[in-house]
Amino acid sequence: MQTVTITQITPPELEVLIESTLKKILSTKTVTDKPAEADRWLNLDELCQYHPDKPSKPTVYGWVQAGSIPVHKGGKKLRFLKSEIDSWLLQGRKQSTAEIEAESKTERDTYLLTKRKGGKL
Repeated sequence: MQTVTITQITPPELEVLIESTLKKILSTKTVTDKPAEADRWLNLDELCQYHPDKPSKPTVYGWVQAGSIPVHKGGKKLRFLKSEIDSWLLQGRKQSTAEIEAESKTERDTYLLTKRKGGKL
């Protein structure tokens, strides 16, 4: 049996002890919350079911013809990589009004600094 000695420690010592213990625990813990799903291939039907808007097959064929959706073609079959579809869906995000205004303000300020004599706003 191990002997336990209780001593008084200062708050900074306690903080270091807790921090080192947490680092040790977190470094040994593996992520088990979400099983790692291997990137998988989707056929046209699976893509139609996976896409949030549940598009019809003719709609997806239109996207493929326009070149707006990432696709792999083997013979006559269309195949879609799930990770590429996820990235493609995330690219469609529209900026909020506040984000657009902030971006335009910084672009305007940069333009004025480079084009105005003296570089003052």
